[in-house]
Amino acid sequence: MYGVMRARAGMWVRRMHAARRDAGMVTSEYAMGLIAAVGFAGLLLKVLTSGQVQAALQGIVERALNG
Repeated sequence: MYGVMRARAGMWVRRMHAARRDAGMVTSEYAMGLIAAVGFAGLLLKVLTSGQVQAALQGIVERALNG
């Protein structure tokens, strides 16, 4: 009986340690994803504010309103 209880307690402790290790990874992965999203948003902003893209978008809007 004592051996079974000790084995169950050991499994519980290992699970708790594994959960703590994973918690740090989730935070770092979240931070890297956030950095990537901000970089992509900056690149998208740069492209959309360029003269060629603005002219193309303006042409599309004018055709939609006139047509």
